[in-house]
Amino acid sequence: MSDLEPPELPKDFTFRVDASDGAARTGAITMPRGKIRTPAFMPVGTAATVKAMYPGQVRDLGADVVLGNTYHLMLRPGPERMARLGGLHRFMNWPHPILTDSGGFQVMSLSALRKLDEQGVTFRSHVDGSTHHMSPERSIEIQGMLGSDIQMQLDECVRLPADHATIEKAMHLSLRWAERCRIQFGEQPGKAMFGIVQGGDVPALRVESARALVDLDLKGYAIGGLAVGEPQGVMLAMIETVAPHLPADKPRYLMGVGTPDDLMRSVARGIDMFDCVMPTRAGRHGLAYTRHGRINLRNARHGEDTRPLDEASSCPAARDYSRAYLHHLVRSDEILGMMLLTWNNLSYYQDLMAGMRAAIAQGRLSDFCDETRAAWAKAEAERAA
Repeated sequence: MSDLEPPELPKDFTFRVDASDGAARTGAITMPRGKIRTPAFMPVGTAATVKAMYPGQVRDLGADVVLGNTYHLMLRPGPERMARLGGLHRFMNWPHPILTDSGGFQVMSLSALRKLDEQGVTFRSHVDGSTHHMSPERSIEIQGMLGSDIQMQLDECVRLPADHATIEKAMHLSLRWAERCRIQFGEQPGKAMFGIVQGGDVPALRVESARALVDLDLKGYAIGGLAVGEPQGVMLAMIETVAPHLPADKPRYLMGVGTPDDLMRSVARGIDMFDCVMPTRAGRHGLAYTRHGRINLRNARHGEDTRPLDEASSCPAARDYSRAYLHHLVRSDEILGMMLLTWNNLSYYQDLMAGMRAAIAQGRLSDFCDETRAAWAKAEAERAA
């Protein structure tokens, strides 16, 4: 057995709910590469790396799964090369579960020149201008060459606000692509393909999308096309619209979300999985997420502050370095500042998820969320005084 493969692993992809509290639930996804405790936050490893972090650090913080980006990895180093090198797990030294997105969102948002039709999307690389074609079948083929454990269907993601006709057209195209992805994926023991519910901010379209995807009997379902410019209230309303139409015995994944408050409100509405670049991107730009709320280390007020970000944290980045030092690193554009704040932020996100899992099991998620928000508000009031 390879030293990258944990022993005594299940042979199939399964999901169980161990406890619930209202609509919120805690449980686990199991698969040959390991267990994902839910609700789960997946750090984003866009180009086979969680930026500014060692893989071992990410794991030690409590992450059970990371996300890889199909669009970026297909452009470099390329799926064929990745397959020759033994797959994404071996390539990035992450022997645990990996979820890959389909590449659709990046094709829509990063490629200046693209042509969309029934067959797929033709686009020019943002790296070197080369032309590529991504069909539903090619997306699943690429994710298979990467060795992904959870593969996402190719979909068309519409940025909000958008008119009804545009949203409806994209939703129906995404459904047709989901069927093609399901056929291409076939039967892969121990792995899963998730469908993506689209429909923008139109409840009837969201319900239609969810019901059609459920008919495909997939192993999990994502809610996509949110966190693309709409207010939080719209996002939460769409979750409330969609969740009752998804199977209770399958995981639910909210794509690209979000802030700590987004996570708590979405978990309370029955979401099991999340990913977002926010904690890593914020860390590279001087912003820390903590029990005391968000702290902008660029602010001059931290220049002589000897306190750590969080003296009670188990993360050395939060506990062992003064705010004054972190302020100096950030203002000096030192790489260590980006590393420490990214470490802190991912630690906070994983601690928040662990806290919610425990609170759901104890039947006190609402209290946990109220206490967390109260701590943020108290610290913010103290900083403003």
